Amino acid sequence: MAGSALAAAFAIAIPIGSALARAGVARSAWLSAVGTARVIPSLAVLALMLPLIGIGFAPSFVALTLLAIPPIAINTDLGLRGVPAAMRDAARGLGMTDGQIRRRVDWPLALPVVFSGIRIATVEVIASATLAGFIGGGGLGEYIINALASNQMGQLLEGSASVAVLALLADAILAAIERRLAFSDTNPALARV
Repeated sequence: MAGSALAAAFAIAIPIGSALARAGVARSAWLSAVGTARVIPSLAVLALMLPLIGIGFAPSFVALTLLAIPPIAINTDLGLRGVPAAMRDAARGLGMTDGQIRRRVDWPLALPVVFSGIRIATVEVIASATLAGFIGGGGLGEYIINALASNQMGQLLEGSASVAVLALLADAILAAIERRLAFSDTNPALARV
């Protein structure tokens, strides 16, 4: 469930973040809207899905996708706007078109920041996926809710520890990839400019 929600959020948030980076004056209004969506509690988003979609996997998927979009979109915007103007000027001086600059300079240099947003979203979604059990979404959330209902502390700790380990493991793997992207000597953008 978390993986499919993250994939959908990635497909939606990257274009939103890219558009935000080019939005100019309208950028601050759109960024405020995306930022506001980020502070809505996970359980509230899940509860809002109940009357709209019902119970089960579908509302959980939609809610988790909505929770993952803001950090990815915001970091995509930050990453693309953080590319030094000197790098763009150098690429333009070498005869690159705007499209080539976007593909060969902007995106490779923005990638570590974009990936940081994906990392944040991944940990948030894994942690929030347990709440999907409240609306019949399945997964470890139901295991934890059943433990609460039957007062089984061992089962509750098992479920909670599993979610924590999953989130920490995902964070550690993505942090290692993020560091590799940020400090790579073979950054394609630097090699081309």
